Amino acid sequence: MSSEMIGILGIVVLFALLAMRMYIGMAMALVGFLGLSYMVGIPAGSSILGITPLAEGKSYTLSVIPLFVLFGQFTLIAGISTDLYKAGYAWIGHSRGGLAMATIVACGLFAAVCGSSLATGATMGMVAIPEMKKYKYDPRLSTGCVAAGGTLGILIPPSIGFVLYGILTEQSIGKLFFAGILPGILLGGLFILAIYIQCKMNPTMGPRGEAVPLKMKVKALGGIWGMLLLFAIVMGGIYAGIFTPTEAAGIGAFGAFLFALFKRKLTFKSTIQALIETGKMTAFIFLIIIGANIFSSFLGLAKIPMGLADLMANLPLNRNIILIFIILIYIILGCVMDCYAIMILTVPILFPVIQALGFDPIWFGVLMVIVLEVGLITPPVGLNVFVLKGSAPEVPLTTIFRGIWPFLIAALICIVIITIFPNIALFLPSLM
Repeated sequence: MSSEMIGILGIVVLFALLAMRMYIGMAMALVGFLGLSYMVGIPAGSSILGITPLAEGKSYTLSVIPLFVLFGQFTLIAGISTDLYKAGYAWIGHSRGGLAMATIVACGLFAAVCGSSLATGATMGMVAIPEMKKYKYDPRLSTGCVAAGGTLGILIPPSIGFVLYGILTEQSIGKLFFAGILPGILLGGLFILAIYIQCKMNPTMGPRGEAVPLKMKVKALGGIWGMLLLFAIVMGGIYAGIFTPTEAAGIGAFGAFLFALFKRKLTFKSTIQALIETGKMTAFIFLIIIGANIFSSFLGLAKIPMGLADLMANLPLNRNIILIFIILIYIILGCVMDCYAIMILTVPILFPVIQALGFDPIWFGVLMVIVLEVGLITPPVGLNVFVLKGSAPEVPLTTIFRGIWPFLIAALICIVIITIFPNIALFLPSLM
């Protein structure tokens, strides 16, 4: 068989193993090892199997991942999510659908210091859903807005999704962070618009909350100073070139630790739990990265990425048509796979195609993250939906998925807008 056929066969075997529910990191490592062993010999395959975990485990660049995860864990302990929700509730909770809108605002702000969609959705679910239930919000709207708002965690910086994309494509993580700010605000705005339209059509979906005096509104803003300070330090330091994203992650984690300590929320037990959760999440991501690197070495030897790039670039189709096909592939994969796994699996294959077609890699990184967000709330998997189910066990999954559709449409509209107007993503990075 030709090297290309061996590569294609390896991809087929990988998806077969995933269909049998083998863990994706192990599946990629196994297929990569077997493919390399077949093509260049077992000693070479064994060498890659031994070198890659060591190289990735001691990588300075990858140390940004556990630091940002730890940053998010300390913000959870500090109770920043509750303060953000209270501030949003004070200012717009009295409007029709205001509690749901406040949830989107709080999710966006919390994402700015958390960086994880699943953590954002789970945390805001525990805070917001009981409050909306008290005011007799329709369960479809209350759960749908939390699931959708949680997806902002992977887009608004600092984002682990951007960190992984930057590492995989050797793009500036700092520029990716700033590229996500305006699209994140746009997507959050579209989610709020979706809530407004639903409540306009059916006022019973989101009854008005209690009006809050101006004095209380101003007082509520005092609870978000910590989040704003942490965000300003991390992003301002990167923008000004004072420190690298890796250093920023360490400073942010230490700042969140001090903030939790200052609020007297930090205990020995919660600190140990934060470290354990950070270790679990880091191990989860690193195992996928190690497997993906072994698999990518096999694909590179099989000339799959280069061949696919040449094929796509020479197709008698407009490059935007090819881009639509790539987006559809991501949406389909997002229905059945974890977003980080999709990114690590597909970027080595599709990124050369994007370069060959002449698309800006920073812009494509933002587009990819938004598309992966769609996967987080798309059936049948929709990880954010299942995480939210834990916060609202009394709400059937079918109800949550029904509430997702307006927000799913809003996310697709955002993808179209970012595609037509790429400067929305590229404006801030161009100023760096």
